[in-house]
Amino acid sequence: MATWRRDGRLTAVQRLGCAGLAGALSLSLTAPLELLTVLAQVGTWHCRQGLRGAGSSLCRSEGLRALWKGNFTACLRLFPYSALQLAASRRLVILFMDELGHISHWRAIIAGSLAGMVATIVTYPTDVIKTRLIVQNRLEPSYEGILHAFYKIYHQEGLLALYRGVSPAILGAVPFSAGSFFVYINLDKIWQEPVVRFTPLQNFINGCVAAGVAQTLSFPFETVKRKMQAQSPWLPHYGAVDVHFTGMADCFRQTVKNKGVLGLWSGLTPSLLKIVPYFGVMFSTFEFCKRVCLYRNGYIESPLSYKLTPGVDQSLQPQELRELKLLRRENFEPRKSALEN
Repeated sequence: MATWRRDGRLTAVQRLGCAGLAGALSLSLTAPLELLTVLAQVGTWHCRQGLRGAGSSLCRSEGLRALWKGNFTACLRLFPYSALQLAASRRLVILFMDELGHISHWRAIIAGSLAGMVATIVTYPTDVIKTRLIVQNRLEPSYEGILHAFYKIYHQEGLLALYRGVSPAILGAVPFSAGSFFVYINLDKIWQEPVVRFTPLQNFINGCVAAGVAQTLSFPFETVKRKMQAQSPWLPHYGAVDVHFTGMADCFRQTVKNKGVLGLWSGLTPSLLKIVPYFGVMFSTFEFCKRVCLYRNGYIESPLSYKLTPGVDQSLQPQELRELKLLRRENFEPRKSALEN
C-alpha cells in the first residue's frame, strides 16, 4: 500500500511551474535522441545507415539545429499536458484511495495512466504537429512553424488529421501500465527489502527500470502512432513513411509484412538511451526548483539545501504561513511603537 501525499508547502502554480521547467530542460537535453527515435519509427531515409549514421546524415543535410526539430512544440505542450495530468491524476487518486488515504500501487498506476490518457487526448494535435515538424526537411519546410502547421493540416486534411494515430496512443497505455505494475510489485523482491526503506537512488533506478520495461512493451503502438501522424498525401513522399497503409490495423500489418515483427520496435534503442538522462535531469531540476520555491515561501533557510527554517510549522500551507507572518508583524509593530514612546 502507498499513501498519496503532495507537498502542501507549494502552491498549485509552483508545482506546475517546477514540473514544466524540469520537463522542458530534460526534453531539450535529450531532444536529439527523441528525434532519432521518431525518424526510426516513421522509417525515413536517414535511418538506413543506423543510429549514428542517421544523426550524421541529418546534420550534413540540414545542419546541427535539425537535431532539435519539433522540440519547441514538445516544450510548449508540456505545460497544458502537465496541468491536465496533475488535475486528472489528483481527482482519480482521491477516487481510488480508501477511507484512510491509502492507495495500492496498481491503483496508483491505473490512476496515472488514465490521467495521462486524458491529457494525451486533449493535447494530441500538438503531438501530431511535433512529428510533422521532425520528419520535414528543415531547409525545404512544408510548415513554417507551429501555427502554420496547425492551420495547414486543418485546412488541407481536416480536423481528424490532427487526431490521426490517437487510437494506438490510447491502446498503448494498457501494456505501458502493465509493465509499470509488473516492475513495482516486484521491487521488494529485487532489492530484498521493504519499499518504505528505499533510498532516493533506489527510487530513481526503479523509475528508470519501470519506464524501460513499460516503454518496450508499448513501443509497437508508439511506432504505429508515429507512422499514422507522419503519413499525408500533402507532404513530399507521403511524409517519408517507409510503408503505406489505410488505418491502424493495416499499419501494423504492412509494417510486419515489409519490415518484420522487429520493425515495430524500430527506434527503441535511442528511446531507451534517453531514459536515464531524461529522468536524471528532470528529477534533479524539479528538486532544485522545489527548493527555490520552498525558500521563497519561507520553509527552508537556503535553496541549496533542505535545512528547515527554525520556528516555522512545516504543516502550514503557503497562504496560512503568509497570514501567520502578517499577523505576527501586526502584533509586533504596536509593541515596538509603544516602547519608543
